[in-house]
Amino acid sequence: PVILQDLKTLSEHIPEVQWAPVRGIPFERRVQTATVLAWVFLLGNCLLVFTGSLAFPFLWPVQIAYLIYLWLDKTPENGGRRSEWFRRLPCWSYFAGYFPIKLVKEADLDPSKNYIFGYHPHGIISMGAFANFATEATGFSRLFPGIKPSLLTLTTNFNVPMYRDIILALGLASVSRRSCEQILASGPGRSIVIVIGGASESLNARPGMADLILKKRLGFIKLAIRQGADLVPTFSFGENDLYEQVDNSNGSWLWKVQKKMQRTVGFTIPLFHARGIFNYNVGLIPYRHQVVTVVGKPIPVPKLPQGQTEPSENQLKEIQTLYIQELKSIYNKYKDVYAKDRKQDLRII
Repeated sequence: PVILQDLKTLSEHIPEVQWAPVRGIPFERRVQTATVLAWVFLLGNCLLVFTGSLAFPFLWPVQIAYLIYLWLDKTPENGGRRSEWFRRLPCWSYFAGYFPIKLVKEADLDPSKNYIFGYHPHGIISMGAFANFATEATGFSRLFPGIKPSLLTLTTNFNVPMYRDIILALGLASVSRRSCEQILASGPGRSIVIVIGGASESLNARPGMADLILKKRLGFIKLAIRQGADLVPTFSFGENDLYEQVDNSNGSWLWKVQKKMQRTVGFTIPLFHARGIFNYNVGLIPYRHQVVTVVGKPIPVPKLPQGQTEPSENQLKEIQTLYIQELKSIYNKYKDVYAKDRKQDLRII
């Protein structure tokens, strides 16, 4: 009965389709939409193409060799395999221009140091993190010369044929501890970007809201102190405004299913929607809404005394306090510029 009631409530909120005009839309906007569409469905399309190719026996030797390579290749755990040429392709500028996505710098970063960028909020698909740190569409290298970031994602994403090779070329790497340590130890300027809130935070992603799961997240701070990498709080205004999400309040059947999925496989899937190819309010393509990513001031971390291998609880809490203060400073400075239509202010949970 509860599930039926929830489904009834959901059906009452199905919007009337707002169709897009067939003519009069600039060609550039159509290219932008096509680029975002391709990215949103890239993982599924790669799976579909590879699975479909299994129907052709003459391709089996190539497929078997590729699967063996996929099984043996540890590149995602060893810093990735970025291609600067691929990161600078014109298509990524169309991708960023769709929303549009903008990168704002609060302070210079010393290229002789290593950094851990904490990205907030997660949103549904972290479009801002992708455009700013996995491509050069917003000019990251121009704003931060000498800094070489690697956006981190779940290791399972590198098990998808063809898709893994595309995200590797974009500089993505595994979010495992080994991968993080490998990248940060690989030379001056090498840095990682972690979407701190993870799957749990994606369930809170709604327009006008900014609920960050951060109070209990200390692993990235511990990593920073161990590796001697400064922390850089990063906040994206508009990230949560790209999709609507079906109500999944705590205790609802949908919330229970999503949390169980997260515990079982390590990630979860929000039930979301936005716009389509030929309409403005039904589909899985994100809304055209500006995303402004503000990179805050770096927070130096203390060096561990000789003989100490792990940071103390007090050290972790002290750095966390400074990190949250800088994050709030970014939000308060720009909220009346880039979050005028907010429903509530930033909350740390």
